Formats: sequence, C-alpha cells, structure tokens
Amino acid sequence: MGLFSTASEGPAKATRDEMREAKLPIAYRDSCANLLIPLNRCRVDTYYMPWKCENERHSYEKCQYEEFKKRVAKMNELRASKDGARSN
Repeated sequence: MGLFSTASEGPAKATRDEMREAKLPIAYRDSCANLLIPLNRCRVDTYYMPWKCENERHSYEKCQYEEFKKRVAKMNELRASKDGARSN
C-alpha cells in the first residue's frame, strides 16, 4: 500500500497498529496521524533541528487545519439546525 490510496481519498490513514508502533500519544491518534509518523521520524533523525523536516511539518499542520475547518463547518451546521442555540 502506497502513501496515496486513491486520488479522491487523499493519503491513506494510519492504522491503530502503525500508530502504536510509532508510539504516538493517544491525543495525536487522529486522521492526520499518517503525516505525524514520518514527521516525528524525521525530527528524531535530524535531532529536532527547526530548519529540517519543513515539508513534513507543513503537510501535518495543513492537515490539522483542514480537520479544524471541517469541525467548525459541522458545528455551524448543528447550530443552524437548532436555530442558533448553543449546546452549552
């Protein structure tokens, strides 16, 4: 299995076993974990030098931002369906 499963689906998601083997903390085991695993590997290999691993870091941060935008859109949908009422 390559990095991309299909063109429309995007990067293949990391499995639970892959996340466990990479020793990712539970809080980071999300839909962007497939990008965090190589980023962490690169960081360790380059002794966390800030100018290294820029492409990997950018990809991971972009994924996190896209996921954030999806959550905001979903929350806005839920609020619209409840006539603007907040859940808290």
